[in-house]
Amino acid sequence: MADLDLCFTPATELARRIRAGELSPVRVIENSLARIAEVNPKLNCFCFVYADEAMAKAREAERAVENGAALGPLHGVPIAIKDLTPTKGKRTTLGSYAYEHWVPDEDAPIVEALLEAGAILVGKTTTPEFAYSSFTESPLWGITRNPWNTACTPGGSSGGSGAAVASGAVALAEGSDMGGSVRIPAALCGIVGLKPSFGRIPFTILPSQFDQLSHFGPLARTVSDAALFLKVTQGPDERDIQSLKPALDVTIPIPSDVRGRRLALSVDLGRYRIDPEVAENTKAAVAALAGEGAIVEEVELDWGLELNEAWTAHWAVYLAAFFGHVLPKYRAKMDPNVVTLIETGLAMSAVDFKRLEFIRTEQWKQLSPILQVYEALLCPTMALPAPPVGGNDAAYYRNDENGRYVGLDMTAVFNFVSPCPALSVPSGWTSTGLPTGLQIVGRRFDDLGVLRIGAALERARPWAQRRPPI
Repeated sequence: MADLDLCFTPATELARRIRAGELSPVRVIENSLARIAEVNPKLNCFCFVYADEAMAKAREAERAVENGAALGPLHGVPIAIKDLTPTKGKRTTLGSYAYEHWVPDEDAPIVEALLEAGAILVGKTTTPEFAYSSFTESPLWGITRNPWNTACTPGGSSGGSGAAVASGAVALAEGSDMGGSVRIPAALCGIVGLKPSFGRIPFTILPSQFDQLSHFGPLARTVSDAALFLKVTQGPDERDIQSLKPALDVTIPIPSDVRGRRLALSVDLGRYRIDPEVAENTKAAVAALAGEGAIVEEVELDWGLELNEAWTAHWAVYLAAFFGHVLPKYRAKMDPNVVTLIETGLAMSAVDFKRLEFIRTEQWKQLSPILQVYEALLCPTMALPAPPVGGNDAAYYRNDENGRYVGLDMTAVFNFVSPCPALSVPSGWTSTGLPTGLQIVGRRFDDLGVLRIGAALERARPWAQRRPPI
């Protein structure tokens, strides 16, 4: 059986103990593989596990410590990569039969960076087809489940990564976020997820180098672990024309002093229908930040349904442009919801697509004055706790009879203002034991600011010691 204390040791602490010779990388990787063997039959969070290769890398890492070699900041730490992100010589399926046997010729830059930092890849995590959904369920790999309640979803599209970290299978996992796909599983799995500022982590895995929705980000159990991931993987990188420079000076542990810092609060972003326990936990988390010395004030937003409809339309065009070519051959084996989105995207005119920017512009006109006064906007990450598996995103995105927006995520709208980083951290747990998340949306390119606020909440209300029942 796996050593659960070791399973839930933060990545920063694992790396420190390995560098100091107090902990063997072999033991760490053996333990990670043992935990995967325990939880994966129940959660289905890994589609590939590289046990033999990981153990060989662990033995190499142990020899490096014994020989006094230079060690990277993640030396010997087990990680997982989402099965959307190319890995050299390893199948990358995108959760789709269309890519079932694709073996990339090179690693994505984020994978390169993590491996160069000494991390050991133990496996790849499940994703819905083409990372399209808030539910990690794909035709190829089936249903992925939440470690807090296996009848519920871990979220998506990085749900496999979220479940892997939350269950203690790995210390860190990579995710991608186009509409909340890092923050959604973070909130629903009770961990930390960061959508960095657009361009902060080089993103080269699409046919276009000019997409403005897509981010890589960490799924972690502590804010400092997420910060370490960011420090290791950030650019600049000339392979990504939109990557930011210069690199941030990321201090580990992240400073956590928020005394005197002004923060805005919107529990419902103006119109979401919020689950009562989500609202209660949000207010409790905000009160804890106020107790740490932050100045928190409620603000008004008037974002309507058209903003979410615009994101969905943009997403449909994204899927049509990047994956529409597989439709003729693989339609019968694809998720029907993906097919519908692709067909919707293919039918949209270029002029109508360009006009979506008008809605984004009006959104920024409302958010910008708030962020000029306040260092961040606080809101729930999700309007609901984790819903049951087998759900459909489309069932949640509508107005109710009172004109309130019945949404699931509160994340996608912030991909429309992608230079603003957004961090999800645990805000609490429901009466049935499901986690909820607080979303911290920062000023443009102020990744360190949102991490600082998250670290302050973590200090005030530590969550890392909570473990799922699986």
